[in-house]
Amino acid sequence: MQLNRKKIAFLALSGLSLVFSGSLSAEDKGLISIIVNDMSNPYWKTEGGIAESTAEELGYSVSLSSHVGDTNTESNQIDTAITNNAKAIILDPANADGSVGAVQKAVEADIPVFIINSEINEKGLAKAQLVSNNAQGAALGAQEWAEQLGGEGRYIELQGPPSDNNAATRSNGYETVLSQYPDIRREASDVANWDRTEGRNKMQSMLRDNSDINGVISGNDEMALGAISALKQEDMLDDVIVGGFDGSPDAVDAVRSGEMAYTVLQPVAIFAEDAVDIADQYINTGETGLDSEKKLYDCILITADNVDDYTSPFVLEE
Repeated sequence: MQLNRKKIAFLALSGLSLVFSGSLSAEDKGLISIIVNDMSNPYWKTEGGIAESTAEELGYSVSLSSHVGDTNTESNQIDTAITNNAKAIILDPANADGSVGAVQKAVEADIPVFIINSEINEKGLAKAQLVSNNAQGAALGAQEWAEQLGGEGRYIELQGPPSDNNAATRSNGYETVLSQYPDIRREASDVANWDRTEGRNKMQSMLRDNSDINGVISGNDEMALGAISALKQEDMLDDVIVGGFDGSPDAVDAVRSGEMAYTVLQPVAIFAEDAVDIADQYINTGETGLDSEKKLYDCILITADNVDDYTSPFVLEE
């Protein structure tokens, strides 16, 4: 997996400011509005930063903002993009159903929308939906996790919010694989909304009635890292296999140290760049160049065996 070195340097050096940006390049081709979820999360921070730097390299001015999962905020951000005559909107939607109306507003204003990371439950509105192959990634992770458990054990699952299709896809993907292992039994599960603090708190609560587990499987890395914190507090981590999903820098460090068994890397650095390139092509030609609206990007397993190939945030050299 390769990534433009200029973008890697940008990620490493800039810190990806959390405030909105509106810098103009030497060749101003108009505004691209980039709206992501929560810039305090390293995954969305990378997503927004890569999209921003790509757009600026292509000669666009950029507005980068985050809705933090709130559809009202997202709707207001879409309104701002419309008012500012954006050439295109790159959107990681707040809600699979609840974001449809905001996207519809942009479409009616003749502003093309390009969805990244999370889908909306309406075809034909966005010009493209670029997402990780979550089913493939979940199966990859669950298989590795089951093997590290030795095919037997009791576990807790941490899930993402029901409003995000990725949460259900990953949980269902885990279930599909783990149903083939009758000696692996889920003892408890809870929604921790992709958040590390919630992951820790929910894990602490579930451990009160399930202190004999030997596995935790999580819908993302932040919740998994929260679970690790809770397990450390109970002096249980050495006896529990923890698996994550995203490929975040902190999770990779946890894999390297042996605290996490694996993480499934989502190629966010790739599809964030692709989304802007496709938007640019559409602005210039009226065509996306894609065979269909939805494009899936396969995930990659990171374990102790290949963790040293992780070269920058969400980039694994192959």
